[in-house]
Amino acid sequence: MTAHDLAQLVRDGAEPSAAQALALAAFDDLPALMTAAAELRDRGHGSVISYSKKVFIPLTKLCRDSCHYCTFAQPPRRAHEAYLPPEQVLTIARAGEKAGCREALFTLGDKPELRYRAAREALDRLGYATTIDYLEAMAALVFKETGLLPHLNPGVMSLDDLKRLRAVSVSQGIMLESAAGRLSRKGGPHFGSPDKAPAVRLATIDAAGEASIPFTSGILIGIGETRQERIEALLALRELHRRHGHIQEIIVQNFRAKPATRMAHAPEPSAADHLWTIAVARILFGPAMNIQAPPNLSGGPLIDVVKAGINDWGGVSPVTIDHVNPEAPWPELAALAEQTERAGKVLTARLAVYPQFVAKPGRWLDAAFHTAVLRASDSEGFARTDDWVPGTGKPIPFAPPSKTRRRAHGADRLQDILDRAKGGGELPETDIAALFSARGNDFRRVCEAADTLRAEMCGDRVTYVVNRNINYTNICSFHCKFCAFSKGKLAVNLRGRPYDLDLKEIQRRSSEAWTRGATEVCLQGGIHPDYTGATYIAICDAIKASAPEIHIHAFSPLEIWQGAATLSIPVETFLKQLKAAGLGTLPGTAAEILHDDVRAVICPDKLTTQQWLEVIETAHSVGLRTTSTIMYGHVDAPEHWARHLTHLRRLQQRTGGITEFVPLPFVPMETPIYLHGKSRSGPTFREAVLMHAVARLALHPLITNIQASWVKMGSGGLKACLTAGVNDIGGTLMNESITRAAGATHGEELPPADMESLVRSIGRSPQQRTTLYGTPPDERRAASLAAPALEIAEWIVRASPAPALIRMVCQ
Repeated sequence: MTAHDLAQLVRDGAEPSAAQALALAAFDDLPALMTAAAELRDRGHGSVISYSKKVFIPLTKLCRDSCHYCTFAQPPRRAHEAYLPPEQVLTIARAGEKAGCREALFTLGDKPELRYRAAREALDRLGYATTIDYLEAMAALVFKETGLLPHLNPGVMSLDDLKRLRAVSVSQGIMLESAAGRLSRKGGPHFGSPDKAPAVRLATIDAAGEASIPFTSGILIGIGETRQERIEALLALRELHRRHGHIQEIIVQNFRAKPATRMAHAPEPSAADHLWTIAVARILFGPAMNIQAPPNLSGGPLIDVVKAGINDWGGVSPVTIDHVNPEAPWPELAALAEQTERAGKVLTARLAVYPQFVAKPGRWLDAAFHTAVLRASDSEGFARTDDWVPGTGKPIPFAPPSKTRRRAHGADRLQDILDRAKGGGELPETDIAALFSARGNDFRRVCEAADTLRAEMCGDRVTYVVNRNINYTNICSFHCKFCAFSKGKLAVNLRGRPYDLDLKEIQRRSSEAWTRGATEVCLQGGIHPDYTGATYIAICDAIKASAPEIHIHAFSPLEIWQGAATLSIPVETFLKQLKAAGLGTLPGTAAEILHDDVRAVICPDKLTTQQWLEVIETAHSVGLRTTSTIMYGHVDAPEHWARHLTHLRRLQQRTGGITEFVPLPFVPMETPIYLHGKSRSGPTFREAVLMHAVARLALHPLITNIQASWVKMGSGGLKACLTAGVNDIGGTLMNESITRAAGATHGEELPPADMESLVRSIGRSPQQRTTLYGTPPDERRAASLAAPALEIAEWIVRASPAPALIRMVCQ
C-alpha cells in the first residue's frame, strides 16, 4: 500500500479490507499514517479528547496466571488480606466520590481460587463461592453507597458470568493483548497463563457482545509480537465488533519493563512504534471507534499521541495509583488538559460508558443504571462536570472570558461555520449541531462570534418589557411529562392546590399591572376541560374592559388549537375572533422541541411539530405576531435542537412574524419525568449559554432578538448570556407560576430598577420596550419605576395550604 492508496482509502471513508490492513504491516511512512488517522479521528470525534475520572479498586491481586511482565499479580502473603474487605472497598470508593470521580474501576486477578487455597479460604470467610460472586456483591455495594458507576475487569468470563455482572456494572472489559498463540508457548510472555490464550479471551469478548455489554478491549504491544500479529489482533476485535457493535474502546497499550519480573530487561517499544500502532488501529476501525492510549505510559510527547489518532486518554484517578503500572503516575488533570489543548483539542470528561452507549440505554444498560447514567450525562452523553441546574439559584460554574484563541492545528471547521453564519445563510443541521458541541476554547469562540453579531445587529442596548404574567388556571387535561404546573399530588411539592381564576380576578390583575407601569399582560394556563374557545374570547373582552390600553400577549398554540376545536371552527377563524376581541400577539410556547421523536416522549398528547408550526404561521397570516421558544435539556440532544432552529428559521423566512426567540432551559426538580428518573437534570450551564449563542448565529439575520429568561438562568446566568449574543431579558413578570411550580427558587418579579442595574453592571444600556419592540410612553416608564407593591388577592389566601400564615405575613 502506498501513501496515495492510504489517503484515497480515508477520503472514501471505507474501512480497509483484511488484506489491505495486513499490508500496512510493511508500511513505514509514519507521517502519512498519522495524517490519515488524525483525519479519521476528527471526522468522528471533532475536537474532543475524553477521559474518565475514576477510582481504582484492586479487589484482589491474586491471580491464577503468571504473565512474565506483570507486577499486579502477587502470591498470597501472610498478614495480607487475599481480598479487599467490604469496608476497605467502600473507603476507597468514598474517597473517589469525594474527589468527584464518576467511575469505580474494579481490576483483579483472574480466578485465583482455582490456584490458591488462600483465595478459597478467604472467599469462604467472606461468604462467597467465587471471585466473580464477591465482585458482583462489591460492585453493587459501591453503586448503592456512592453512586459511582462500576467498570469491571475480572478476566475471562462465561456468558453467565457476564450477564450477572451486567446487572451491577455499566461496562466491562478484557484486553485481548495479542492474537498470537505462540506467545503462550514455553519461553513466551504468556507461558503458564491459561487465561491469556487468544481463543479464550476472544470467546469472552464475543459473549459480552451477545449479552449487550459495552466492552473495553485492546492490545499490548512490545511483548514479542510482530506488527502483522498486532494487525491480526485488531482485525479479530473488529470482526467481533461488526457482529455485535459492543466494543466501546480499543486500548493501544505499550509494554513497560518492570523490575522483579521475567521481562525486566526486555526492550520496550519505541515511541514511534507506539504511534504507528495507534494510527493503524484508527485506520482499521474508522472514525467512530474510541481509540485510547494511557497518558501515564506514553514514551514520547502527548501531543504526538493525539496526532496519531486517539480520542481518549482512558481513566485518570486523582485518588489512587495505577495499580497495574505503579511506576507510572497519572498526570495531573490540569496538566493533561494543557497538553491536550496544545494539540488543538479539548479534554472532556466522560462516564465509564461511552456516549454512543449512553444514547441507547434500553439496549446497553441494565435498568438499574438508567436513571443514574441519564442524570450524570450531558446532552451528548459525556459527563456533567458541574452541579448547576436552571432555576435553583446555584452560582454559575464559569463565565465566558472576553478573549479567545484561533485553533492552531489543522483545518478549522468551526471558523468556517462561524463565517457562514455571519454571512446570514442557512446552516445545515449538522453544522448547527457542531456549534452546540463546542467545548473549551471552541465554546468561547462560539459565544464571542454570537456576541459580535449581536453588537452589529442590536448595538449595546438591552431591552426588557414591563409586563405581568397571569396564569389563569393550573387545571389541565393534558399529560406533559415535563410539566409540574398542573399535575401531581397536592402538598407534596411546590404547586399548591388547583385553581381557576374568574374573570374578575383577571381584570383586577390587569388593572393593577397597568397602574404599576406595565404595557403588557401575558396570559397562559392549563387546558381546562371546561374551557372552550369562548372562554379565551371572554378573557380578552374582560381585560380590554378593565385596562383598554394594555397589550394582550396570550394563548399558546395549544390553547389556540384546542379553542378552535371546541368551537368547531378553523384555527384561522378563531384567531380572527380573538384579534377582534383585543388579542395583540401570541407567545410561541408549547413548542418544547420541534422534533416528533422527542415530543413522543415528553408530550405525546400535545400538538405535533407540524400542528404547532401551522398555528404560528396562521397567526402571522392574520396579522398576529408571535414569539418563539424552545424548552430543552431533558431527553433531547443537539441534533434535535438543530432541527428546531431550522424549523423556526424557515418559518420566519416565509412570514417574518416572529419577534424574538426565547430559550427556556428545563427546570427539572418537581417534574414527573425527572421524578420518575426519565430525564436529565436540565441542560448544563455550557449548553444553556450555547443555546442562546447558537440561536443568534443560526437564526441570523431573520430573528434579531434573542432573549434570556432571568427566572431560569438567574442573574449570573443572565450576565453570561448577555456576553453570548443576547440582547433582551424579557419581562418583569410581577407573577410567575409555571417555573416555580417546577422547583425554581428565583423571585416572581424583577422590578425595572433591578433589571436596569443588572444590565449596567456589565457595561450595557438598558431600555424599556413594548411587546413589539417599540418605545413605551414616558408616563409608562415613570409609572413602572414608582410602582407600589403588589396586592395579595383573597383568592391566593383561600388557595394557600396555610391561609392564616399568608394573612399574617401580608399584614
